[in-house]
Amino acid sequence: QVQLVESGGGLVQAGVSLRLSCVASGRTFSSYVMGWFRQAPGKEREFVGGISRSGVSTGYADSLKGRFTISRDNAKNTVFLQMNSLKPEDSAVYYCAAAYQITHWDRQDDYDSWGQGTQVPVSS
Repeated sequence: QVQLVESGGGLVQAGVSLRLSCVASGRTFSSYVMGWFRQAPGKEREFVGGISRSGVSTGYADSLKGRFTISRDNAKNTVFLQMNSLKPEDSAVYYCAAAYQITHWDRQDDYDSWGQGTQVPVSS
């Protein structure tokens, strides 16, 4: 497993952009598929997006395509989530996760390691 630490969250106003980072420990970061998930109060955790080991392939929740972008820097053991035009309904705790192998981007059981999460409240 890999240790994951998210950062970059905080209270923002609707309409702004925010970039989250997730730093992984260890020297095998490039061996992992990475994903971002989020959980709003009173709701189940949901898939945001994922990125392949090389960064060439990405997948997103349909409702977030075009606003959210995932990227990674394997040299820095870091995965990013760029969020644009934030809306109050984007308010959630955002988690990054690592998977050695996945069957589907959004299959949470495939992800072996999870960060502690970073809160992103979006005010209207």
